[in-house]
Order: sequence, then C-alpha cells, then structure tokens
Amino acid sequence: MNNQATTERKMGVLAVEKRRYPRHTAEFPLDYARIEDKGTYGGMVANVSEGGLLVYLPQRMEIGAVLKIEILYVQGLEFNTIKAVAKIVWSDLAAQESYGEYRYGLQFLHIDEKESTRLIDLLKEIGK
Repeated sequence: MNNQATTERKMGVLAVEKRRYPRHTAEFPLDYARIEDKGTYGGMVANVSEGGLLVYLPQRMEIGAVLKIEILYVQGLEFNTIKAVAKIVWSDLAAQESYGEYRYGLQFLHIDEKESTRLIDLLKEIGK
C-alpha cells in the first residue's frame, strides 16, 4: 500500500472519531428565523444529534449566522416541538443546484433543559 492511500485512510478514521455526538438520520420539518429578523421560514432536518443538526434551508446564509429554530415532530400520538438557538458552522452551497435548497450544519448554542430532555428522548426513539 502506498503512503498516500495510508494517509487517506488515517484521515478518514480521524474524521469519524472526531464527532462528539452520534448523528441520527431523521426527516423533520423545521421553522427558523434569524435572531435579528421577524420573518419565520421553513426548512427540513436531515440528521440530528445532541450537538446540532444537518438542515436544508431555502435561503442562502453566511457561516456564523445565528438562528432561532423549532423542530416539529410527532411522537406517539402527540405533536411536539423542540426550540433552540443554533449557529451555522458550515455550509454546502453546491447542494442548492442539486436539491433546490442550501445545506447547512447547525450547532446548538442554547437549548433549555426541558427542550434538551425532549431532544434526548427523540434521539433514543430514532435510535431504536
């Protein structure tokens, strides 16, 4: 095996082990608004963890933008929401051409204890 292949394999392993929280694939609608804005918009959650989300949003936004978010989901026969404040930490603007939406990684900045408990319960259910 040549050195380049060995280096690439090691880099891949490091990227996998770098995650602090395991991600769970999920499809949930999401309402969001910029902190400084009154307008609320809709997006879609693609995966979720205790630390953040992968989302598809219809608007182009900059890394570092802070959003008020509300994840909408049904658990059993009950409609629930999880509210939090999150920051855009990465973006994939090329996804817009493929899906008609922009793909962003959001990191939770603030989530109340009650909301955090709902999130953890939801992740346990998704993980089953």
